[in-house]
Amino acid sequence: MIGKIEELLRRVEEFRPKTAAEVEEFRIKVLGKKGELNALMEEFKRVAPELKREVGQRLNALKQAATERVAALRAELQESRADDAEAIGDPTRPGSAEQLGSRHPISLVKNQIVEIFSRLGYTVADGPEIEDDWHVFSALNFPPEHPARDMQDTFFIEKNPDILLRTHTSSIQVRTMEHQRPPIRVICPGRVFRNEAISYRAHCIFHQIEGLYIDEGVSFADLKQSLLFFAKELFGEQTAIRMRPSYFPFTEPSAEVDVSCNLCGGKGCPVCKGTGWLEILGCGMVDPNVLEANGIDPKKYSGFAFGMGIERIAMLKYGVGDLRLYFENDVRFLRQFDTELD
Repeated sequence: MIGKIEELLRRVEEFRPKTAAEVEEFRIKVLGKKGELNALMEEFKRVAPELKREVGQRLNALKQAATERVAALRAELQESRADDAEAIGDPTRPGSAEQLGSRHPISLVKNQIVEIFSRLGYTVADGPEIEDDWHVFSALNFPPEHPARDMQDTFFIEKNPDILLRTHTSSIQVRTMEHQRPPIRVICPGRVFRNEAISYRAHCIFHQIEGLYIDEGVSFADLKQSLLFFAKELFGEQTAIRMRPSYFPFTEPSAEVDVSCNLCGGKGCPVCKGTGWLEILGCGMVDPNVLEANGIDPKKYSGFAFGMGIERIAMLKYGVGDLRLYFENDVRFLRQFDTELD
């Protein structure tokens, strides 16, 4: 893969266009959504963990070089046209600055979370948004009478009650366990759906990111240290976490994880309701029933899982008070993130 990166970098440096149209065509080919750089980014997901750091640095350098090259070529051609009186037209006409876009805050936070866990050896896994009952509920130890199966929480396909919109990205974990033997270490980001009323703190569409680690000898201590590392990397070195006992059908024991409020420093404020803590995710040791249902020997292997709402993390990180802002495409809101690095 490093050879492909070096070859594309060479073509970027040697590119000599004659027109602005050629520059734009080159930009789309290299930097566009379906361009060569994005193809390399997809291939990067399959790079061995020990090579990810070097390859990632080379990809970042390539992206920066290509972006700067396109900008420089545009400037050169614009200066060339300025020397041509016929091309410039009316020299007294005022110019207009280009409005550049930026990453959506959900994408910014998702990419940052993935990057943090990639340094712990996690790879990204994906799965379908339209799922079946087995992958969303049954394989995760949800009994038939569990309330999460009710219509008030789940969007079922009317003609086939076994088909539904996934309510969590845990279904990706099930598909991973079906097709991959331990050790398993994956991070699962994606969009999920729940039949809830839309308000400033809830939405029927939102984004989750879940993690799964299965191997021999995995312990609750491994889970705690992994989440502490994540919290410090995302919210700052001063961040502390606490774990409270909880219940999830697919983990045992289970816990809710809080982080110290980064707005008041743990002293208590309206955002944390005076407690000094903010809830960010749920986690626990994978229930042996889940391992067995997915063909993994629970006597040999153990593991942990965790999951969080990306909107929730973004609200805490950026101080956003209304969840609906993420979905309204208000330019005034989105422009606040122009300076954020992806």
